[in-house]
Amino acid sequence: MLPTLDARLAAAAELVRPGEPVADIGCDHGKLTAVLAASGRYPKVIGADLRPGPLAKAEQTLEHAGCKDRAELRLGDGLSVLTENEVGSIVLAGVSAQTTWEILEKAPWVFTVRGPRIIMIPATRHDALRRWLWEHGFALVADRPVQAAGRWYAVMAAAYTGERHEPTFSECLLGGTGSWPEGAGYAAWQKAKLPRFRLGVPDGTELAEEIDKLLDGLPSQTR
Repeated sequence: MLPTLDARLAAAAELVRPGEPVADIGCDHGKLTAVLAASGRYPKVIGADLRPGPLAKAEQTLEHAGCKDRAELRLGDGLSVLTENEVGSIVLAGVSAQTTWEILEKAPWVFTVRGPRIIMIPATRHDALRRWLWEHGFALVADRPVQAAGRWYAVMAAAYTGERHEPTFSECLLGGTGSWPEGAGYAAWQKAKLPRFRLGVPDGTELAEEIDKLLDGLPSQTR
């Protein structure tokens, strides 16, 4: 039986480039790995995790989904399980923003024009990951807001272009989520956290002015 993906993983699956090998890094129980393998859209599907326990569960998931022979499981840390040009898409789901960029920094080959598409679902600090990507030469191909288990997530897809961008606070806060139907809900969730954040920002600074402009549109009871 094919596992059911939550909204986060379903959105990530839609962003994987078809017709090219794909790696699900930190595959955990292997639900996304199984769905990708069962689809038949990818010549190679790799599921990898740092710990043997999740890999054993991923193997069971693949077996129950009837696609064990269409995926390869690997034990290892981050992108060390891959070789350069081995895959066209890499999924990094469920880790923090900092862990995401630390994984990427250990694999210099991802910083290559026409390199792999990086699909990310940061568990925290969406704004920080967007800033890191832009400042390190990545362009956001997609930035989709989704709700899962009562929380908002941003499912991002990035490609290295080599063109660095110094984003504003507002750009980092919302990214490209406004182009999606769920963008308004995501924006409200992000902006609701601003009043508390603003308390630590000195008055008269550019950042304070930018935050105040964002706060102007909030209901008074949230400020």
